[in-house]
Amino acid sequence: MSFVSYQFIGFLAGLILLYYLIPKRFQWMLLLLGSVVFYAFSGPKYLIFMAVTILSTYGAGVWIEKVWERQDAWVKENKSAGRDEKKKYKKGMTRKAKGILVGCLLLNLGILAVIKYTDFFLENLNGIFGTDFAMHHFILPLGISFYMFQSLGYVIDVYRRKYKAERNLGKAALFTSFFPQVIQGPISRYDELSTTLFAKHSFDAETFYYGLLRVVWGFFKKLVIADRLAPVIVSLTSDTDKYPGVYVLATILFYAIQLYADFTGGIDITIGVARMLGIRVAENFERPFFSKNIAEYWRRWHITMGTWFKDYIFYPLSVSGWMLKISKKSREKLGAALGKRIPVYIATIVVWFATGIWHGAAWNFIVWGMLNCLVLLVSQELAPLYRKFHEKCGFSNTKIWDGVQIFRTFWLMGLIRILDVYRDVPLTFRMVGTMFTTPNWGAVSDGSFLKLGATGLDFIVVAVGVVIMFIVSVLAERRSIEDRIREKPVVWNYFILWALILLVIVFGAYGIGYDATQFIYNQF
Repeated sequence: MSFVSYQFIGFLAGLILLYYLIPKRFQWMLLLLGSVVFYAFSGPKYLIFMAVTILSTYGAGVWIEKVWERQDAWVKENKSAGRDEKKKYKKGMTRKAKGILVGCLLLNLGILAVIKYTDFFLENLNGIFGTDFAMHHFILPLGISFYMFQSLGYVIDVYRRKYKAERNLGKAALFTSFFPQVIQGPISRYDELSTTLFAKHSFDAETFYYGLLRVVWGFFKKLVIADRLAPVIVSLTSDTDKYPGVYVLATILFYAIQLYADFTGGIDITIGVARMLGIRVAENFERPFFSKNIAEYWRRWHITMGTWFKDYIFYPLSVSGWMLKISKKSREKLGAALGKRIPVYIATIVVWFATGIWHGAAWNFIVWGMLNCLVLLVSQELAPLYRKFHEKCGFSNTKIWDGVQIFRTFWLMGLIRILDVYRDVPLTFRMVGTMFTTPNWGAVSDGSFLKLGATGLDFIVVAVGVVIMFIVSVLAERRSIEDRIREKPVVWNYFILWALILLVIVFGAYGIGYDATQFIYNQF
């Protein structure tokens, strides 16, 4: 069930009506039922995979919690025990808790690996050794990467004693399956989401309004901008020999716009739907195209994914025992300055490899991740030289230089991102090369772009939509849009809402049966 479908609108309207009519103590139960129904529309059999994740993470969390409780009780009862005895006991209990955690991680990540990466592994095996293993063509369950990472983050946090395990299986199930975010995130943390997810909510007109406004804003981005550009991207990538040079440059620009409008539009709908129910979920974007460098870009883009990899892979890996040994040996052989950075390099490479393979079981995603990693590390190493250069030139703190940095970062990220568009590494590099060998600039003025599946009016609508997005982003960079709207008279609030609704109805791009295309991040 897509967010941008009549089916979903009907489902949501009925759910919200019941949500505020039933006794408040049953609200979270209704959300659980609604989430199960919503997910079942993607295929009832995929509920099995989600059920395995729910049961395994719930069971592991409770089991680990009991281990810690037993340890605390023993320490309390054996205050007179010697230091070595206490240390030995705690070490044994930690080993047991870690064993439960590792078992849970292996089970869930093993399922994900089999479903998502089996064909990729066999395909490469066949290519390298000339074998003929048959492909299995597993269909990836909807949102499995998102809900699995969210649930595993919860178990890891319980192991770290960040908070107590959830003892109510139903509430644990709702945390994993909460329908607005199951499709494409954000990847929530239990301690943040649970405070409002399980709370009792009364209808609040103002909260509902801002939630609905956020939903409509998401529809605007998705239907008016992203889906109107979708046929153009398909045309540019379906017959690449016909579209070299300037078309590649246009692909970089159009895909950046499409992906941003599509992904942030979906997140806006998620946040808005949750807000209409009185629930707060994490923001996932913070105007990434205003970033001045790639590190800042990744702090602003898909925020919850970035922080997940940082908190659960980068930091644990950086301070692990074997990494500390590598650091020590590196300092001895390479010197303190370089040696201390080796663990950071290794952890960064692992994180970006994981990020790439998380996005898809294909070499283009792995290369995409490694290119991001390379640019980040090189930028980090050259930072002192940049600072000296800027100090001597004297323009580092000017608005013009800020604009240059934003422009540079936008196109650099776009250039790396087209590995996602062409989905073939050699083809991608070959197409980038045509921007220099066969630029074909005449296509810009001879009407060729109007033969890509979009009319002149389509491009005008997209351009106006992008300008609106840009203005909203500029205003939000200085102060939240919600705060700005609050200051306006009530009549203006509703004018903005209805104007957006009208724009979506009139200018939205719809397919057969007035159904929109699926969100790009559904595939992950």
